[in-house]
Formats: sequence, structure tokens, C-alpha cells
Amino acid sequence: MITLTLLDWAIIALYFVAIIGIGLHLKRHADSSRGFFEGGRGNSSWVAGIAFLSANLGALEILGHAGTTLKYGMYVSHFYWVGAIPAMLFLGLYMMPFYYSSRIHSIPGYLNLRFDERTRILNAISFALMTLLMSGINLYLMALVFQVVLGWDWHVSMWVSAACIAAYITLGGLMSAIFTEIVQFFLIWAGLFLVAILGISEVGGIDALLADTPRNMAHLWATAGNASENSMGVTWAGIVLGLGFVLSFGYWTTDFLVVQRAFSSKDLRSARLTPITASFFKMLLPLIVVGAGLVFYRLQALGEITLLDHPITEKPWNDTAIPVLIARYYPTGLAGLGITALLAGFMAGQAGNVSAFNTVWTYDIYKAVFRKDASDEHLVLVGRITTIVGILLSVVTAYLAMQFDTIMDYIQAIFSWVNAPLFATMLLGMFWKRCTASGAFWGLLLGMGTSFGIYLGLRFGWFGDGVVWFLTQAEHPSDMAMNLWQAAWAWVVCFTATVAISLVTEPKPEEELVGLVKGLTPRADSGAVPLLGRPGFWAVVALAALVALNLWFW
Repeated sequence: MITLTLLDWAIIALYFVAIIGIGLHLKRHADSSRGFFEGGRGNSSWVAGIAFLSANLGALEILGHAGTTLKYGMYVSHFYWVGAIPAMLFLGLYMMPFYYSSRIHSIPGYLNLRFDERTRILNAISFALMTLLMSGINLYLMALVFQVVLGWDWHVSMWVSAACIAAYITLGGLMSAIFTEIVQFFLIWAGLFLVAILGISEVGGIDALLADTPRNMAHLWATAGNASENSMGVTWAGIVLGLGFVLSFGYWTTDFLVVQRAFSSKDLRSARLTPITASFFKMLLPLIVVGAGLVFYRLQALGEITLLDHPITEKPWNDTAIPVLIARYYPTGLAGLGITALLAGFMAGQAGNVSAFNTVWTYDIYKAVFRKDASDEHLVLVGRITTIVGILLSVVTAYLAMQFDTIMDYIQAIFSWVNAPLFATMLLGMFWKRCTASGAFWGLLLGMGTSFGIYLGLRFGWFGDGVVWFLTQAEHPSDMAMNLWQAAWAWVVCFTATVAISLVTEPKPEEELVGLVKGLTPRADSGAVPLLGRPGFWAVVALAALVALNLWFW
């Protein structure tokens, strides 16, 4: 356990006071639906970009992937590089003009304009359920870590953090979430960056660290030709198709949790730059997360460090890797900063889930189904009530999450159920004007059903060996490999079914698709903007950096 001094506690207390203060200060800007749900649409690309990434920096991202590194090694970096950067650039360059210019409040709102109410409601309900599950797991993992590492009461940790999040989101809405996410972003880097640096330095540098790591865990692509040669049990096809294309694009381009931050930008150019700006910070995160995980793996092999036991399963718990490294490297005061950084990560992810949930529920379920004529003031009130209800439901799902001890594998499974088929729907909707409402609805439903059916079949052994190999290209795929392949199959089924049904059903007239489909939308032109201010230029720079990183760690 980490023993905190008075100085450490003062740092933690100052953090809580600061985020509540931000909520109180921004309350005056959140009295309209535009201010509460869209953050006023006045943010620069830097503000929106940092919030865009920070919303993704929850407990699952930091502790989950660091723990997963102990299982899969360098392969976890794929979730940051091939599994994020191309999709973020695609969102900024090609999809954001459709989202931002249509002045929608949410992703289901776009589906309603492009297709119909059925598709909107289907996505809104599935997204709301996914968000509550994610939010509950985030709360659960946070409280469990602080119980194990600091000895804090599990229930008290969860309820206190839930109350703080409910307070500042209810007061300031999306703008409050964004500004606290910016604070949390810098806290995470300041509090956790040094852990990886000190650890890598102790083991002799990055080259020495990788040299001492087993070959099946020390490369990105060199062992991806055969599933049996790498720790994840997946080939390059599963990485590129399942993760790099389907899961990655499904999350970064359609998950309202992160896309909502880009909606708060002051203009289209800023909105397009938002995910591109965030991509540079995203590329650096493996230094903290994967670097810390590999350092722990090395020190554990030397017998110098050990994982803490999970309080429920009573087995060594991978997700305690970073907290244990904080205890190893940080002195008084700095330990408080490290714990505050973990708190910031937990609460950033939680705030992102809650703000996205209240928007989708208010606009795409409540207003669409129950009160189509609701006033602006009424919608803000519903949004504030929904925030509190969402937090309470998150607490309920947190208690349900207690039965799981492999959180990251489970989370990727959820993404494959919802986001993977949704990406096929969005891709066809934006780039094929012949795509119809019936095709979108039934294709999305079939894709979600396919993913969930494969998940059940693989986990409960319903398939024979031949079917398992056909579905995953491996005889004994890991849980993560199963997730990647079931996502790929969900996308294929959704895409194929949507095309087939669209060809035999009636599309919308072209005049109803202006601003929603490529070819019927005015081109996003940077005009007289200098080269350094153009989204395309920075996307090329980011892509070049991505290629260089993959070659370096090949």
C-alpha cells in the first residue's frame, strides 16, 4: 500500500475543490441547451482536441492497458497506433464535415437525418446501455484500485467520486466536463509520465527493456505472421481488419463519447483539427501505459516487485501495475500527485460517459419519443436530471461489474457489439447516397446480433474446432483475438446486409440528403488559411509519425 502524508492529502483535496469550482463557475454558461449539451460551440481545436483525448483517458485506458501489457506485451501499442490514429485522421478529414455542418447534437441525431427514427432509436438505446456499462466499470475499477492500493473503503471511494462528477456535470454540462478534462489531461501527464521514465531508466533504456522481453511480446509486426508466435494469438489480418479498421474506426468515428468534444469547436476547421490534434498526444501514450507495463514485467521477472492481489478473486491483479510502480518510485508529495493523476483519469473517463449519456438520452430518446415539443429550458432540466440518474445507474452497474476480473477483454467485446457494425452503417450512409433507411436499420441489427452471437459461441464452446479456426484464423485464440475477429465479422455482415437490402428498397430523395452524404455536401475548403493551419497538412505529419513508430518497433 501507498502511505500518504498531509502534503499528499492536500494535493488530492485541492483537486476536488478545483473541479467543483469549475462546475460552479461555468454554471452561468449552461442555462441553454446549446451551452449545456454542446459547450457553446466556441472552443479552439486545442481545447477541443485535449478534451477529445482526455475523455478517452479513463481508468480502462490507463490501468487496463498497462495491466494488459503484462499479458500481451508490445501488442497493446496497436490499440494506440494502428488502432486509433488512422481512424482519428479519417474522422477529422472526411467525417467531421458531415457531423458539424448538419448541426446535430449527437451521432443518433445524424442517423435520424440520414435514415429514419428507427435507426436513431436503435443506436441511441444501444449506445446508452454501452455507456452505462462503461461508466459502471470505470467506477468499479477506480474504487477497487483505491481499496487495494490505499486501503480506502470500496463503497466510500465509489460514492464520493460519483457525487463529485454528478455535481460538476449537473452544474456546467459539457463545458464543465471539457474544462475539467483539460485539467485532468495535464494532471495525468504530470503525475504518471515520470513513472515510465524512472522505470525505463532503471532497466537500462528502451532497447534494453525490449531486449529482455520475450520475443512474442517485444514486437509489433515481426511475429504477426503466425498467431502461435505472439502473445495475443492473432495474425496481422486480425490486427489490421478487426482492430485497425473495424474496432478503431467504429470507436473513434462513431462513439459519441469522444466525437461530442469536437462538436464544441468554434468552426468547421477547428472541428476537423480536433481529432488530428489529439492524435499526436495519443501516439505518445504508449510511453506511459505500455512502457510502465513492460517495466513492471521486467522487474517482476527479476523478483523485485509483485502485483497486489484482487480483493475478490484473491489472485494477482494486473491492473495494479501502475499504482505499485508509483509506490516504488514516488516520494512524499509526488505520491499525492500520482494518486491525483489516477483520480483525474478515472473522473475524466466517467465525466465523458455521463455527458454523452445525458445528451443522447435527452435528445434521441426523451425528446424524440416522449416530448417532441419540449422547450429549451425543459431540455436543460431533463439533461441535469439525467446526469444524476445516469450516475446512480453507473453505481448499479459498478456493483454488477464486480464479477469480472479481465476488464479490458470485456470492454473490447462491448465495443464489438455496438461500435463495429455501426461504423459500417455510418460509412455507407455518408459515402453512398443509395443506402436506404431499411437497409441501415436491418443491417445494423443483424451486425449487432452477429457480434453478440459469435461472442457467446466462442466463450461457451458452442462451435467446433473448424468453425473456431474459420472465425478467428487460430486454433486457440485469446480473448482479445476473439474480440477483434467478432468485430470484423459484425462489420462484414452489417455492410453486406445493408447493401443488399438497400438495393431492393427505396432511397431518400437527394434533396433530403444535402449536407449528409458525400457528393451532396459542400466541400470543406480551408480557403486562404496558411499551410500550418490546414487539417490536411497536420494529418500527413501525424501519418508519417505513425509509420515511423511502427517501423521503429517492428
